[in-house]
Amino acid sequence: MNGKQRILTALEVREPDRVPLYIHAINEASIIRIGRRITDGLPELKQFHDMDEAERLKLVNALFLIHEEFGVDGFTSFEINQLEDLDAAHARDDWGVVYERSPHGLPVVVGNPIASTADLDRYSPPLPRREHLLLLDLARQRFAGQKALFWMMRGVFVLSWRLAGMSNLMIQMYEEPDFVHRIAEMTTTFNLRMLELVAEAGADVLVVEDDIADTKSTLISPAHFAEFVSPYNRRLVERGHELGLKLVRHSDGNVWKLLDSFLDSGYDGLNPLEPQAGMALDRVKAYCGDRLCLLGNIDCADLLPRGTPAQVREAVRQAIADAGKGGGLVICSSNSLHPDVDPDNCIAMFQATREFGAYAAP
Repeated sequence: MNGKQRILTALEVREPDRVPLYIHAINEASIIRIGRRITDGLPELKQFHDMDEAERLKLVNALFLIHEEFGVDGFTSFEINQLEDLDAAHARDDWGVVYERSPHGLPVVVGNPIASTADLDRYSPPLPRREHLLLLDLARQRFAGQKALFWMMRGVFVLSWRLAGMSNLMIQMYEEPDFVHRIAEMTTTFNLRMLELVAEAGADVLVVEDDIADTKSTLISPAHFAEFVSPYNRRLVERGHELGLKLVRHSDGNVWKLLDSFLDSGYDGLNPLEPQAGMALDRVKAYCGDRLCLLGNIDCADLLPRGTPAQVREAVRQAIADAGKGGGLVICSSNSLHPDVDPDNCIAMFQATREFGAYAAP
């Protein structure tokens, strides 16, 4: 099997030839540190927006090389370089959301364009832009059907709170629910249009990235989730399936209260299954592993930054023992390979997946 076949088989909760390996997300610093083990000429540690064109090309090539050298079976694409610089520290996206640049990874939302119904009445949403799929186009050309192509799409909750502000959105769920529904409908219309472009560009898997929980519980009640989030994201699942894609639900945190809703929505996979949030792999496998592929669970909060390669190797072995039987397991970290992860531990995770992941021949 090649990587694409391996991933798609696992997402159907069947056994491929071996447990697939996947990188859900990876920051620039980790690309550079891991990439230096296999290639030369990479830039000094810096963020993508601070690189010149030549440095960006080297970074993207190193990311491709990491997937090739270590046998990573799926590649994640997303919109890159879509922010407009406002000053040295701030940028704005197509939605009008303002961010503060962070040296530690993703920029932080600091400005929300829709605080009220009056703002919403005046607001004009962006249209999806084909040129934002550049990374997906490059990956399709590079891997030529050998690896599964994932597209990461922000879901309705994340897009809505970025537009309206987290606290404000939650208050309006009680005080002005129509305001919340209007924003949800607007963002879903955008996502459905983007989904058409993504499918046409050759994606195999859509990741609905819509963080809805912290390590203790969900950020909103299950009732509010059922009203304001699930129906809208479910439309992405249904349309994605119609277009021939597999659908993976991403949310950090403890999502036990929402597992039945994810199952009812028809997702094919769940990611990233944070161990610190109570998402023990053996428990999730016992609860729904016959209906949902599980992607993740290798601890990136403590183990990958501060553990040893031997400890990482054992964690991968245990994950495969806990959830590999019958298929439906994809090994990846419990969130991104962020700037603090140890490159030796990341490589140990890659290698251990190959070492322990083989299924018995039928």
